[in-house]
Amino acid sequence: MKKITRIFDIAYYQQENFPLEKALATKRNGQWQFLSTDAYIAKINQLSRGLLQLGIKPNDKIAVVTTSNIMEWNILDMAILQIGAQNVPIYPTNTPEAYQYVLEHSEALYVFVSDAEVLEKVNAARKGSKVKEVYGFSKLKNCKDWTEILNLGKDESLQAEVDRLKAGVKPEDLATLIYTSGTTGTPKGVMLSHHNLVSNVLDSAPRVPFETGTQVALSLLPLCHVFERMLIYLYQYFSISVYYAESINAVGENLKEVRPTFITVVPRVLEKAYGSFVKKGGAMTGMKHKLFLWAIAVAKQYEPFGHNSALYKLKLSIANKLVLSKWKAAMGGRIELAVSGSSALSPDLARIYAASQMPVIEGYGLTETSPVIAVNTTNKDDFKLGTVGKPIPNVEVKIAKDGEILVKGPNVMMGYFKDEEKTKEAFDQQGYFKTGDMGEIDKDGFLKITGRKKQMFKTSGGKYIVPERLEAELEKSKFIEHAIVVGEGKKMPAALIQLDYNFVESWARRKNIDIDFSDLNKVCENQTIIDRIQKEIEISNKDFGHWEQVKAFRLTPKTWSIEGGELTPTLKIKRKNVLENFKDLFDDIYKED
Repeated sequence: MKKITRIFDIAYYQQENFPLEKALATKRNGQWQFLSTDAYIAKINQLSRGLLQLGIKPNDKIAVVTTSNIMEWNILDMAILQIGAQNVPIYPTNTPEAYQYVLEHSEALYVFVSDAEVLEKVNAARKGSKVKEVYGFSKLKNCKDWTEILNLGKDESLQAEVDRLKAGVKPEDLATLIYTSGTTGTPKGVMLSHHNLVSNVLDSAPRVPFETGTQVALSLLPLCHVFERMLIYLYQYFSISVYYAESINAVGENLKEVRPTFITVVPRVLEKAYGSFVKKGGAMTGMKHKLFLWAIAVAKQYEPFGHNSALYKLKLSIANKLVLSKWKAAMGGRIELAVSGSSALSPDLARIYAASQMPVIEGYGLTETSPVIAVNTTNKDDFKLGTVGKPIPNVEVKIAKDGEILVKGPNVMMGYFKDEEKTKEAFDQQGYFKTGDMGEIDKDGFLKITGRKKQMFKTSGGKYIVPERLEAELEKSKFIEHAIVVGEGKKMPAALIQLDYNFVESWARRKNIDIDFSDLNKVCENQTIIDRIQKEIEISNKDFGHWEQVKAFRLTPKTWSIEGGELTPTLKIKRKNVLENFKDLFDDIYKED
């Protein structure tokens, strides 16, 4: 096998080096369906031939939208790329305007969809675009089925043409357009080459302790996001069996069924899993409840690599046997490692997972960097809590005078599609990509993220506020699900807070507080709850200067969601949308300002 230089080379690398009987697995009608490496390759080539029958040529664009991860996504991905065309993934939760913009701007000729809801959105958005046809991965009313293209590909006479096109694809060729979901503004089409993504796979490989052919991964983050997509390529490189979670709501059940050894997550997934565990513990009474709280307190004191005392190790052993092991069992019982990205992971949460024998390593990256820039490892010299690790090989990171993180390397994008001006703005004069994130590199070479450059603001008193630092502290509270800190141009910082309603309800029950949780307005107006959140605010404020402490807050009587526009598909908060959706609360805070 020659050197891996194009994305599709990875599938053939697996076939030649360590083919699997269960390379990919998707659950349908209650049963897991498997695809071997050989069958995977055969499907890729069959679909490529079918796409050629449709008239697809090099540099044509094909969009794909799925509400959950399925093996067909990766089959289509490889089939598109090996004939020199490009894959344009679309977030299923995008607004109608975003759908329309991406389809028109990318000039996609065909769209593949997973279900009727997505089909309806695509059909509404395709008017005015170059889209010729929409195909469903499942049988959908008034929609062609992708098996029609597979049937076209049964004619093997076109395989020589597939092979010719495959040989002509160069590492520097465009592989995909990924439109950033963003927290503000129009999506930007990030152009990533084969080399961008392949280099990120190969340079990230030494950071994860995979043994070829022995691991099982559960894919639960959206494949339309470059983080999960790159990890799927990495799994294939290491011949790891990939099971696709049915949905984010079915993750708990899928963890028990699949019993993965490895998962990739965003912090909110870890927080929710921990929140469910805490909720069960909160329902306990008497000695069981006290034992649960003791075990959690022990877990929070965990330090990696044997830095705890012998007495602590004895306590942790007891905590694991009596309490924490039950949590690990609920997560499948075999998780050896989780990699977290997209936003900051609380060090306390990292300690709790590690103490429960489910270590989490935190990384950092952006769509524009394919995505990994830095990541911790399980090695003592390359791991530090509260940081995102050291930069991966071949990626150079430096900090600008104003504190912005700058990056240069083979993983950095080709640019923004059809937008030379924004591309030029994205790089400094030395060719470093400007991430927009603020950070620092410590004496040992570990990178720490301190905030977003665009989200820093000044109060009317001229004091700078970095809202992410305050928000991270607020969200450590078991009572708080989400928070944004506001106050640009105002006399003081304040916060809009969404309660963790599940936890608050169980807390209220334990305290015999009579509240109707079917009416969230009443919950948010309850003085006992407001007073309790005030205590949480005071705890969060204690490590900050007086000028940056949160002085006021309002509780939002709604669960923030992707559908409601408050969260991106990767569960980041859309600050602008939150402010718009709860403008009345913001105005109430500053009515006398």
